Amino acid sequence: METIIQVKDVTKTFVGKDNQVEALKGINLDIHKGEIYGIIGMSGAGKSTLVRCLNFLERPTTGTVLIEGKDLASLKEGELRKTRTEIAMIFQHFNLLMQRTVLDNICFPLEITGSSKRDARKRAKELLEIVGLSEKAKAYPAQLSGGQKQRVAIARALANNPKILLCDEATSALDPTTTKSILALLKEINEKYGITIVIITHEMAVVQEICTHVAIIDSGSLAETGTVEEVFSRPKSDAAKKLVFQGDGNRYEEMQGKRCIRIVFKSNSSFEPVIANMVLACKAPVNILLADTKDIGGVAHGQMILQLPEETVVAEKMIQYLKERNLEVEELKNYVG
Repeated sequence: METIIQVKDVTKTFVGKDNQVEALKGINLDIHKGEIYGIIGMSGAGKSTLVRCLNFLERPTTGTVLIEGKDLASLKEGELRKTRTEIAMIFQHFNLLMQRTVLDNICFPLEITGSSKRDARKRAKELLEIVGLSEKAKAYPAQLSGGQKQRVAIARALANNPKILLCDEATSALDPTTTKSILALLKEINEKYGITIVIITHEMAVVQEICTHVAIIDSGSLAETGTVEEVFSRPKSDAAKKLVFQGDGNRYEEMQGKRCIRIVFKSNSSFEPVIANMVLACKAPVNILLADTKDIGGVAHGQMILQLPEETVVAEKMIQYLKERNLEVEELKNYVG
């Protein structure tokens, strides 16, 4: 696949009066054309700084950002402005112009790039239809719901036919139902127009909903990258495990028995009562500490964390039983106290 964004050894250090903060530490990423790429991390991890480096709203302290092979640092100011028109951005709080109608908000970037008023209005009406808000053309932002405001922001971002759309916590201010509708719209735009989308978020559910690939940022460093399915099924780093397991770092001190395993169900195994059959076959109970199901790329994936009996022979027998049924089995260290 063709690489559209390359990040090479990027660092970003903010220098204050009394201290300095290393927001990014040697980040390396390749994002391919047409992907929906998730960048996820906890608050303060550095993910928003990273996304602002992708269009040089923040210039990296060291390292290189390439867009379609062009080094952004080597571009003159005029060339950089032109390249930025190909890299649109939407934000958590929409950033709409409150004194302008919905139609005029969408026309704004077209006016900046020199389009005629007639062409701008024609394009804006097309975009309103794409985002499903044709009837709101004459409304003002204050008259819209949060989801409608974000749809206007998406339409405005698409005005100049960008190749890349950066979404910085674009659904964080929305309720779960509205979030799903905005994510569905972004997926539709990606599939229909081939726009590469980079989503910055702290929510694993957002990544699992529409992203194909994911990078996990932890304290300014790149903890892990891979397809969403790989990272969900076999998280390697502590940061990934914390996001996937949905834990808050607390251990279960009151429970007996230290040995815990995590198993991953895919669509081919989700209908078989594997755990019940295992308990019957091994003649010993297990404790279910966590269980959930996610939709990743339209395929159901489930996970379960089990606390096994203290008797080693029985525990090994259970693990073998699960592996024989082609389930992913991972032993977790120190999951219980």
